[in-house]
Amino acid sequence: MAADPLTSAVSDRICKHMNDDHAEAVLAYARHYGGVAAPQQARMLAVRPEAMELEVDGERLAVAFDHTLSDSEDAHRTLVAMLRAMPQA
Repeated sequence: MAADPLTSAVSDRICKHMNDDHAEAVLAYARHYGGVAAPQQARMLAVRPEAMELEVDGERLAVAFDHTLSDSEDAHRTLVAMLRAMPQA
């Protein structure tokens, strides 16, 4: 199955999935990659080729990727890799 281009519809689908099913991961992105010491609430707003956009405790925050995402599969692999790269508490 071919990967989808990273359109706004695909971004919306990824964000809905992350916010609905992986809220703790979104908090972890804000804490580890966004530098927010103790985030209380975090939502993923968009996944763009260069960065994910989060809303953390009412403030917008961009978390840059280490490369430009090419498509939905690259976004999935990158988001998973970023979680796995975090130190385990």
